[in-house]
Amino acid sequence: MSPITPTAPRTGPPAVPAAPASLRAGLRAPVALVRWLWQAYMTPGQPGRPTTQVELRWIYTAWLGAFALKMLGSSWDVSWHFRWLRDDLAPPHLLNSAGTVVVVALVVFHSYSGHGVDRRALRLMQWGIGTFLVAIPIDIVNHRINGLDITSWSPSHALLYLGTAVMLAGALRGWWLYAAPGRTRHLISLGLWLFFVENVLFPNQHQEYGVLALADYRAGHTTAEPSLLDFAASQGQSPAQFMLPVPSWVHPAWLVCAGVLTLVVARRAVGLRWTATLLAGTYLGYRAVMWVLLTSTGFPPSVLPVMLLAGAVGVDLAVTRRLPGWLAAVPVTAAVVLAALLQEVVAVIPPWQWTVTPLVAVGLAVLWGAVDRLARSAAFTRWQAADEPGCGPRVPSGEPGVSGAMT
Repeated sequence: MSPITPTAPRTGPPAVPAAPASLRAGLRAPVALVRWLWQAYMTPGQPGRPTTQVELRWIYTAWLGAFALKMLGSSWDVSWHFRWLRDDLAPPHLLNSAGTVVVVALVVFHSYSGHGVDRRALRLMQWGIGTFLVAIPIDIVNHRINGLDITSWSPSHALLYLGTAVMLAGALRGWWLYAAPGRTRHLISLGLWLFFVENVLFPNQHQEYGVLALADYRAGHTTAEPSLLDFAASQGQSPAQFMLPVPSWVHPAWLVCAGVLTLVVARRAVGLRWTATLLAGTYLGYRAVMWVLLTSTGFPPSVLPVMLLAGAVGVDLAVTRRLPGWLAAVPVTAAVVLAALLQEVVAVIPPWQWTVTPLVAVGLAVLWGAVDRLARSAAFTRWQAADEPGCGPRVPSGEPGVSGAMT
């Protein structure tokens, strides 16, 4: 009788649990859902790893959700700081932090699994969230040393905006490279661009809140708590210096040379005829809804930069008619300024130094012209190709890569 040879134990990766029958079923059992997601997708891989369109939509919908939390938190945060002294654990900060946690989780996921990104998109995400996370302790130390830093224009806050912009650029690149052409591709791209526009225009909200806060203070019915006013006095600042600490040329210059320029890039990237107008209108609609929600709960109001919509319409018309940027910048700037004049007649706008209009127009012309030149360069053509290890650059079928046709 021959001896029995023991059977070697079977080896191999653990079996992946069955996927939830639906999203609703998954949310009813969150632990099982996380376990399934972890075992199904948290496996090591290189950037450019094959990813289905359904998976891509889930991944980048999560990016939209993360930045929705961040945008809601930051919008509430501005109004909060015109009412109360700063608090690290204030509800707006916690809401923004929840979005940041989701972004960190997404960057870790992309870095480990390689799904939904090429190397350039991944590097942008990593550098962006790294800059943002480094800026947080810098900002906290700044407040510990200098007290309340109400202005949006401080260096530590600028790092936060920069980090957000860079990580959004990575998400825009990854989505546009790998998403199949069609309606969903445009919708998610527009959503990401909306967050980009909001991030660029965010610093101007200081003046948009400050002008009304100062008027309320002078009228004797300020919404600011006494502790906030006492702090301003202890800093040796007048109410005007505290609520409007930057020169009056800053708002128009930033609105046009940063805000309108972002709409130019978005219009050329997405390629839809009314991209800029849709983004500006949605942004202003969001600001209007937040205005209602904030004022109805006792928070200070803000001025809406409605003049941005005139610039957006001008951008769409100029790009559709293929006007060169150096030429289109003049009528587009004029449209913004005329709309601002009209808004000042019927409502309120932040302090504007009208005499800087020619310089603002020249600045936009130079920047818009630079965008046109970059879009025609060989370097940009190479940039549009996916950068994946081991397989060389490639462009997904149907449309160009990172930012579309740039037409």
